[in-house]
Amino acid sequence: MSDHQRTKVDEAQNRAEKVVQLMTALVSTGSVDDMLANYSNVELGDVFMSTYSQYFNDYSFACEGKAVNGALTSFQSGLEAMGNIDAGSPVSVVDDDTITVTVPVTGGNASGSVELIFTNDIYLKMTSCTLNMDETKGQLMTKAALNTLLGMGTVFVVLILISLIISAFGLIPKLQASMAPKKNETVPAPAASPAPAVVVEEEELSDDMELVAVIAAAIAAYEGTSVEGFQVRSIKRAGTSKWKKVK
Repeated sequence: MSDHQRTKVDEAQNRAEKVVQLMTALVSTGSVDDMLANYSNVELGDVFMSTYSQYFNDYSFACEGKAVNGALTSFQSGLEAMGNIDAGSPVSVVDDDTITVTVPVTGGNASGSVELIFTNDIYLKMTSCTLNMDETKGQLMTKAALNTLLGMGTVFVVLILISLIISAFGLIPKLQASMAPKKNETVPAPAASPAPAVVVEEEELSDDMELVAVIAAAIAAYEGTSVEGFQVRSIKRAGTSKWKKVK
């Protein structure tokens, strides 16, 4: 680091410590709410620079209004929880455009740090300032307990679901058995269809006298008698299936 850069870093750290002192003083006066309610960001920047110049007799300090707004808000809530604070030695990180200064602070109830960002030029304009509280031991223990409970609860829920699924497997054979047909049940045989009635057709002799006469004459000739020796009473039609078998 060059001597010129080292000078800028030292000046940024010096201003950071003064800003922490002034912010603590403003919060202790109880005027932060009125300043945030009555002034815009631009006006907050002007008021803070004027107060800084009078407080430290240094008129070279420059800042952005939004940085002052964020600083007043974070310091008001942080100091309310931490109590009176003591500032430690600042630490800086330098890059091409900015110089980031971190000032550790310790309060009666908790500890934390103030992070300030300055432009890396001859003006060292403050563009950001925030008080960040570290988590207390109680908060860390509470978070650890919640994480433990959440993890154990998840494990128990999964185990319960697995046991329910395994128990459901035992119901499957019972459901299958209840849905299957019983072996003792007999299936009724289909009723036998009635045999078709055989229709016997008889032809009255009176229907065809010529046919009767022809049949009577044929029989008489076969027997060698006359037609007067017998009488044809009826004629029945024979089935044709027997004739089909004769070749």
